[in-house]
Amino acid sequence: MTGDSKKQASRPTVQDVAREAGVSPSTVSRALHTRGYASREVRERVQAVAQRLGYVPNHMARNLRSRTSTAIGVLISDLRNPFYADLAAGVEEVLRAEGHQMILVNDNGDPDEEMHAAETLLAMQVAGVIVTPVAAGCSKMLQDNGIHVVCADRRLGRTGSDAVLSDNKAGAQELTQHLIDLGHERIGLLIDETKWSTGAGRLSGFRAAHEIAGIDLDDDLIVYTSFDADAARQSTRELLNDHHVTAIMAANNVLAQGALAEIKHRRLRIPHKISLAAYDDVPWMSLVQPGITTVDQHTVDIGRSAAQLLLARIRDELPARHRTIRVAPRLIVRGSTGSPPRN
Repeated sequence: MTGDSKKQASRPTVQDVAREAGVSPSTVSRALHTRGYASREVRERVQAVAQRLGYVPNHMARNLRSRTSTAIGVLISDLRNPFYADLAAGVEEVLRAEGHQMILVNDNGDPDEEMHAAETLLAMQVAGVIVTPVAAGCSKMLQDNGIHVVCADRRLGRTGSDAVLSDNKAGAQELTQHLIDLGHERIGLLIDETKWSTGAGRLSGFRAAHEIAGIDLDDDLIVYTSFDADAARQSTRELLNDHHVTAIMAANNVLAQGALAEIKHRRLRIPHKISLAAYDDVPWMSLVQPGITTVDQHTVDIGRSAAQLLLARIRDELPARHRTIRVAPRLIVRGSTGSPPRN
């Protein structure tokens, strides 16, 4: 017998905990799973024995026996991005308080990885999935198999799923209006996509602010780039080489990082020579000098709302028609924006 086999064979069972605690296996289950009645004294005794023996409840086995699950899948695009980390933190906070477990999967923004992860979650019989979708097929496949889905941050096409979204158009319009109020009329926009509701809303808000102010928008100042800081830096370099702009607005925190790198490389003083604004507040924006003017999406709140909406759907507390919740963003003005240079 191998070392791993011995370890597996000696793993404590619910029967071991019951014997040591002097209770029945069903009482152990109630005491450890917080479902059903067990007196405080019994619960504490069972938990102490389980901890001493190193017993870990097998949630998956219990789900398969009961055909129910307390596990919730969360599919996000990039765990290295503070936005997605905060989103997952908000989800986990609500799930933990409600006695659910979060299975977090990073799909790297790749449609194939997203679909593979969704199939894995389906096989694990999760009760529901929260996803920041990369392709519409993922949500549809899960829903076709009876899994409740909530899209967070963005929604693709007409999937018929619930969603919790930031009001991207309103946030981008307010941020653009802030620059216009300072006197800027030549504002460059760095944006990575417009097929998702996030990018489409932010571009729409950028255009709306110009239209309301009566400023003719030069479409050449709208620069499409990749969701990558290095690519954004290169796009900023081309924008500054080819066009006269007095301010740059980045559609998300990753693009802002690239824009800032190029501006610093050129030794352009912010905001005296050029202003920089960005959608999506993340910690580094308040730590650099000057701090970056931005839009706070209340990302943790988006995660909380997505979890609450999914649990309500699982409990059949909502009408069949899908629901969309929009979280109002907030403009945060810092030192990176000012009046355009006079020369």
